[in-house]
Amino acid sequence: MLRSLALGGFVALALAACDEGGVARDEIRIVGSSTVYPFTTAVAEAFRNKRPDRKAPVIEATGTGAGVKQFCAGIGPLHPDILNASRRLRRSEYDACAANGVDEIIEVQVGLDGVALAESNRGPRLKLGRTDLYRALAAFPGGKANTARLWSDVNPGLPAIPIQVLGPPATSGTRDALAELILAPACEALIPGAAVMKERDHDGFARLCTRVRDDAAYVDSGENDNLIVQKLDANPNAIGIFGFSYLEENTDRLHGVPVDGVEPTYETISTGRYPGARPLYIYVKKRHLKPVPGLTDFLADYAASWGPNGPLVRKGMIAAPSAVRAASAAIIAQGKSLDPAELQ
Repeated sequence: MLRSLALGGFVALALAACDEGGVARDEIRIVGSSTVYPFTTAVAEAFRNKRPDRKAPVIEATGTGAGVKQFCAGIGPLHPDILNASRRLRRSEYDACAANGVDEIIEVQVGLDGVALAESNRGPRLKLGRTDLYRALAAFPGGKANTARLWSDVNPGLPAIPIQVLGPPATSGTRDALAELILAPACEALIPGAAVMKERDHDGFARLCTRVRDDAAYVDSGENDNLIVQKLDANPNAIGIFGFSYLEENTDRLHGVPVDGVEPTYETISTGRYPGARPLYIYVKKRHLKPVPGLTDFLADYAASWGPNGPLVRKGMIAAPSAVRAASAAIIAQGKSLDPAELQ
């Protein structure tokens, strides 16, 4: 009981420090997407180099889903200031945030990315459609348990080699994007009534369309995308799924797998032609802007880095259109909070 009272008192003091604008913590804390991680890390390095008197931001690649839970757990020095996200925040997640006092959130689209499929340069040069990927990766394609073992099982025009896909875990925004951008559209195109089910029966739609199989055909490879790159190099017949920047950094070993005839490249992602193109975000607690030293400067550094000729593009980010960049910069400058009515 005394221990609980002491902890409660500490949390109350911490929250009060933030509410009153006091300096409760002297470094920025960031959690979330492994895809956004290298870009935020690059901004953090520039931030530190420009301000050697400041502590370096602490950044953890937890995956978007796990990062949301940490970000939404509360306000104050015990909780992260920024969430890296490779998909947009969901309304249910915003509501969970708000229930814990995280009710003023700044949403900033920092750029674009693609959910890239890649294989070794020694691989079979697969060319896949979204329907092929749905039939290969969905847990219950057409409502029945997936028994496909070879790529030729899902499409006779594909080689008779085992389906081996190395991808992110269920907590990853990249996994969510795979489901939303690749699997769901294929399911809706193949199965009559799936689009209606999406609106009326979310759990049923997820089971039918977006749940990924959990046998050896799909290998959950954690949040370490560099590990997937290494495994692809060792297994030429496997396919990996990760953010485009990891493909671009390893073109000496890997190449992109075309989806519906479109390869993942800077140009196809920036124009939206690649089926796996997606926006990247950071989310910021507005109530942390004053108490956390350097947080406002860090956001300004981010906005200065995401242009077409900026350092983040050199790291593999796809620059967002100029209108999107201008809107994001204005959101940062104004400290404008996200309207939850915009979320799904």
